[in-house]
Amino acid sequence: MKQRKIPLRKCVACQEMMSKKQLIRVVKTPEDTVLIDLTGKKSGRGAYLCGKLSCFKLAQKNKALDRALKAPVHSEIYGQLAQDFVQVEEEFLAAKDRESDE
Repeated sequence: MKQRKIPLRKCVACQEMMSKKQLIRVVKTPEDTVLIDLTGKKSGRGAYLCGKLSCFKLAQKNKALDRALKAPVHSEIYGQLAQDFVQVEEEFLAAKDRESDE
């Protein structure tokens, strides 16, 4: 049988290539709101980050999300994303562990 191709994406902070399921997608919707998309299916321009808080902080420092989303991301949005990222990080890592166990 032919092996399925695994979609790869690059973390905007650390520039590491990983499978799409190992990364967290940050999306800028057509309504110009920036939020975290765990499903990976929301419409809009997306950028991918590792599931680590250090990568999120690096992306904030280097303005990598601004470049990837092709729009300025304001500091209050970064603050909201930081809170969301901490909550999502635990869920994301738990889901990642479950996938690796299977």
